Amino acid sequence: MECAAALETVLRDLQVQCAVQPHVRADDRFGMMLWAPDGSGQGLTSPLGGTVAEQLVHLADQVQDWAVEALWSDGASTVWPQCPTHPDTHPLTATVRTDTAVWVCPKKGTAVARIGEL
Repeated sequence: MECAAALETVLRDLQVQCAVQPHVRADDRFGMMLWAPDGSGQGLTSPLGGTVAEQLVHLADQVQDWAVEALWSDGASTVWPQCPTHPDTHPLTATVRTDTAVWVCPKKGTAVARIGEL
């Protein structure tokens, strides 16, 4: 999966559930950068190899790290993405289940949604 297409998939979830939105720019060093309103940025790395689902999970983990930092800087709850069963308790975890990248409740282990479909 191309990094830009994978990023677009993950950003759909961010747009649905996150109060802080990134400014996305191409970068010579990292390829893609996410910039927060406070001016902080995070480069995104693409894994070498792996399945499409594994690559999407890798990118979702990085976007989740960015979101937590950006939410903290904004003074908001740092739980993203929200677990619908346990709101404001813990974030969902990106993982691969049956060759599909999904968000999972880490407490119950149940899949909540495919990444990009929150």
